[in-house]
Amino acid sequence: MKFKIRLENTQDAEEFVRAASKFGGNIDLHSGVVYIDGKSLLGILAMGIKRELDVYVSEHNPSAFKNAVKKFVVA
Repeated sequence: MKFKIRLENTQDAEEFVRAASKFGGNIDLHSGVVYIDGKSLLGILAMGIKRELDVYVSEHNPSAFKNAVKKFVVA
């Protein structure tokens, strides 16, 4: 499953990583040509915040993860 998110600050990034860490499977973030592990706070902060990021979820229930981070999802 693929969807877009926007993290506005460090606290948003921390909350996203906490949610991602609770789920099995891979959760990757993509921006431009860079892919980052969605469970890595340092990776997300290095990628930058206040921008739209593509999220790729490869686990058995991607809809549950999307629902867990729905406050960051961009329509």
